[in-house]
Amino acid sequence: MAPSRKRASRDGWGETRIEPSRREVRVGGYSARYEVAGEGEPVVLVHGLSGSTRWWARNVGVLSEHYRVYLVNLPGFGVGRLARPRFVLAEASSWLLAWMEAVGLGRAHLVGHSMGGYLCLRVAASRPEVVGRLVLVDPAGMPPDRTLLGHLVPLLQAARHGSPRFLPVLVRDALYAGPFTLLRAARDLLAEDVRGDLRRIEAPTLLIWGEKDVLIPPSVGDLMLAEIPDSSLLVIEGAGHNPMFDRPDEFDAALLSFLGGERGPEDERNG
Repeated sequence: MAPSRKRASRDGWGETRIEPSRREVRVGGYSARYEVAGEGEPVVLVHGLSGSTRWWARNVGVLSEHYRVYLVNLPGFGVGRLARPRFVLAEASSWLLAWMEAVGLGRAHLVGHSMGGYLCLRVAASRPEVVGRLVLVDPAGMPPDRTLLGHLVPLLQAARHGSPRFLPVLVRDALYAGPFTLLRAARDLLAEDVRGDLRRIEAPTLLIWGEKDVLIPPSVGDLMLAEIPDSSLLVIEGAGHNPMFDRPDEFDAALLSFLGGERGPEDERNG
């Protein structure tokens, strides 16, 4: 498929949005769709559970003015009619590495949200040579003290604390992924524990958390900050589980500063 032409347009919220070029590549015998915008050092944006590339709609325009931004839909997620492999959490970080190789990314900055943060963390710990800088946005991977059913109330609270504009995006992507994919991935994710990987991360790391995230609270960020060698933590006031969407201006400014060489918040740093 030939890439579509990049253009600027007004999205449904009256904001100017850069339309990245849409592309496909073969990964593991299946076609995988991704998007590209801008020029410069590569930055890969990886969405979370029930997500898609649309979760970064309020960030890609600013980021693509400075970097070549790649947005990827994980297997089983994102709108499209392609034959899709079943999403398997245990194989997803290997899939992400295979996708990077397929599109010619030998090394890139990785930015992952929630489940995507978990995957980027795993990649950084297992293959440090492919990661420049690492940004983990409300990442999953620390075992909670509640069951999958017990996660339902925090999930509803997370939706309440987030931007009302985000709800249609969430509903659409959840319907596309389907309940079985979401439940299976959520169950597997709740059983994961990344604590053994944290000290293996060599990349400079910025942890970004929403102050009002009740799904994965900022206290998890404090635990990760203490274990990742070269890390810093930024808590964005008023944001929920999706700070890149809830507070895009603050999020983009912090991300650009960090990717440009700053280490992170002066008062919340490890290393």
